[in-house]
Parts: sequence; C-alpha cells; structure tokens
Amino acid sequence: MSSAPPEVDEQRFRDALRGLPGRVWIIGLGILVNQVGNFLPVFIVLYLTERGYSAGAAGLVLGVSGVGKVLGNAVGGHLADRIGRRWTIVLSAVTTAGLTAAVPFLGPLPLIVAVVGLIGVTSQIYRPAVAAVLVDAVTTNQQRLAAFGVFRFAMNVGAALGGVIGGVLAGTSYVELFLGNAAACLLFGVVVAMLLRDAPQSRSDQDDADTQADRAVGYRQALADRTLVRFLLMTVVAEFVYIQSTVGLPLHVSDVGLSPGDFGLLIGLNGLLVLLLELPITGAVSRYRPEYVLAIGNLLTGVGLALTGFMTGMVLLSATVLIWTLGEMTTSTISQAYLGSLTPPRMVGRYQGLYGIAYTTGTGAGPLIGGAVYAIGPWALWALVGAAGLLAAQLSLPRRRAAPQSDRQGNEHHVPL
Repeated sequence: MSSAPPEVDEQRFRDALRGLPGRVWIIGLGILVNQVGNFLPVFIVLYLTERGYSAGAAGLVLGVSGVGKVLGNAVGGHLADRIGRRWTIVLSAVTTAGLTAAVPFLGPLPLIVAVVGLIGVTSQIYRPAVAAVLVDAVTTNQQRLAAFGVFRFAMNVGAALGGVIGGVLAGTSYVELFLGNAAACLLFGVVVAMLLRDAPQSRSDQDDADTQADRAVGYRQALADRTLVRFLLMTVVAEFVYIQSTVGLPLHVSDVGLSPGDFGLLIGLNGLLVLLLELPITGAVSRYRPEYVLAIGNLLTGVGLALTGFMTGMVLLSATVLIWTLGEMTTSTISQAYLGSLTPPRMVGRYQGLYGIAYTTGTGAGPLIGGAVYAIGPWALWALVGAAGLLAAQLSLPRRRAAPQSDRQGNEHHVPL
C-alpha cells in the first residue's frame, strides 16, 4: 500500500498517461480504426439468416470462428516473438481485410464456414503483438497501466461507434458492411506499417543465444510458470462469468417480461459507464497490489451478475449492471498490465498469446455452458455464476509460497508470509 495520499498517486497515473511514448498512441489510433470497422463478428448471424440459412448453420459458423480465434492467438504470440510486433500486426490486418472482403460474394455454406473460420484465426493474430508493443514501450508499472488504459479506451470507443455505423450499413447493404470492415482492417495495417517501428533489440551474442533457446522451448517454457498458469485459469473462469451478461442476462430479461429494448438499455448503461469511468477507476486502483485489485473486481463481477436472477424490474437490474460493470472496469486494464509485469523480455508475445487463448476460451465456452445450464434452471446458472466469481477471485490472490527448506528441517520458527 502506498503511503502517499490518494490524490498524489492518481496524479502520478495522470502523469504516466500524459508521458506515454508515441508508439502507444499509434497503437491506440490503429485499434480505434480497426474496432470502428469490426462489423463481421456482430452482424454475421443476421447476414446468414437473411440469406436463408438456419440458426443451426449460423451457430456452426460462430463455433468454427471461435475455434479459429483460439488458434489465432497462439499463432500471433509465436509470430510476435519470431518476426516482430510490427509485421505480425500488418500480416493480421492485410489477410483479414482480404478474407472479409470476400465474404459477401461466397455461395455454398461450407465455403462460408471455411473463410469465416480463417478470419477467426487472422483477426486475432495481431492481438498478442499489440499487447507486446505496449509492454515493450513502457518501463514502470504506472506507465504499463496507462498504456493498457489507452488501449482499452480506444477499443471501447471504436466498438461503440462501430455498432452505430454497422447498423446503418447493414440496413443499406451487407456488401458495403463487409467491404467497410475490410477497409478498416487494411487502414489499420497501413497505420502500423507506416508509423510503428519495433523496439530496438540487443544484438549481443548472449542475447542471440538466449533468443534461440526461447524459440526452441516456446509455449512449453511459458506454461512452466506456475504464476502464469494460475493467471490463465483465473482468466478463463472470469471471462465465463462476464460473458453471461450477453447470455444469462438477456434470457432473464425476457423471462421477467421485459423487452429487447430494455436489454439494450442495460447494455447501453454498461457501455456508458465504461467509457466515462474506466480510466479514472484505473488511476484510483493503480496504487494497490494488482492481485488484490483483480480479486475484488472478479468478486464484484460475479456477485453483480449472480444477483441478476433475483431482480425483476429495470431499476434493480440497473443496480446489478452497475455492480458488475464496476468489477469489469476494475479488472480489465489491471489484468493485462499485471500480465506484462510477469513476462520475461523475450517471451512477451507468447505470454500475451496464452492470455488471448484463455480469454477466447472463456468467452467461447461461456455461451455454450451458460445456455445449457439455464435450460436446466435459471437458478442453476446464477448459482454457478456466483461460485465461479468466487473461484476467479480466489485464483487472483497471490500463491502461497512453501516455507524455506532450512525452516522445514527441525526448525520451529516460520517466516511469516
């Protein structure tokens, strides 16, 4: 715990925000452009059903895309460490642009499934590289928090604008929608190719030898880090909990007699709170130990969503949205910044790739498990969400270390933890 007054610590966070290097703002600009045009994941189901395909066919496309996203993070983490952050991002953007532009001209369902599955892969390759750029660009914990705060803010603003623009384009032409998505991806790649340069690397013989060793071991070495594995498990569980805001919450809203418009208002409240308050909240919690911040945030998310099942009116449901959104804002930026503090220098891409795999696994499995459990009984889902929130909070806490060997051999005194 910092001994400085809160306002001093928050000022330090603001100073870190203002002092971020240009590479962070380049990434922020690129992410904003990319998210504004990220229409395909949102509108692909509507596009397929409008073309006459069944809900089952649309679900198959989404499922294959989800598997592709998991694979894309693994590939992206490897490439970010192997060929560099800049060219990994450019490769992801250009290939995604080309594949997305082809979607409205595809005919048979198997071809659509294959191409959208490939888009799932290519559209995620850039993510570990982008996170690695942010980790490379900063040197202090406050700067790391500020950098990921900018990243999150750009993503949220882009998603909000993209939803509005995508709705307009979908009402006009799906061809324009997907071509617009492709153009945004291509512009993202152009921004990165022209403005971003990878951080300079040491070229000493020892560094070259170490790098070759890292490449040979790869993900196996990363997964030997028990702290990382615990963090990844926490991420899977936490994302399963959070994704119920798009699965259990709309089902509950319908069951209690509210309209889809009411659900839209609740999600809109979540988005507004995140845009207005996430950066200030990140600054406020930046002076505390990240493990405890993550634990409290995951607890708030679990409790807020679990309480959904007890609420029937918009006022009370809005109160639960406030609780779980506070948990979301507390954990989102801290989570990736904390991972950055755990990462060995030449393993940044792989660590971030594993984080992406855990994230997409939680968000991909969440709807399947959540929907199945809700079919058994709504109470079962909300009980599971509450228990999973507690588990995520527990996994966030620091792992207890074993006592030193000398203390275990006949010594009665123990070092306090």
